[in-house]
Amino acid sequence: MDWNIIEGNWKQIKGKARENWGKLTDDDLDQAEGNREQLVGKIQEKYGIAKDEAEKQVDDFAAKH
Repeated sequence: MDWNIIEGNWKQIKGKARENWGKLTDDDLDQAEGNREQLVGKIQEKYGIAKDEAEKQVDDFAAKH
């Protein structure tokens, strides 16, 4: 799925993101507001992973939704 579509439908997709990354709080997801780079940063911060890995996870998530 195109990231612009995800960003536009963030309120609906946010629940699926919460299921995918359980360590992210609703506040984290609200702050990201569907912004890919902010979401990548939140995932890096909460999971302690490299940016490349976080970006891969976000891209995989986008492809599924």
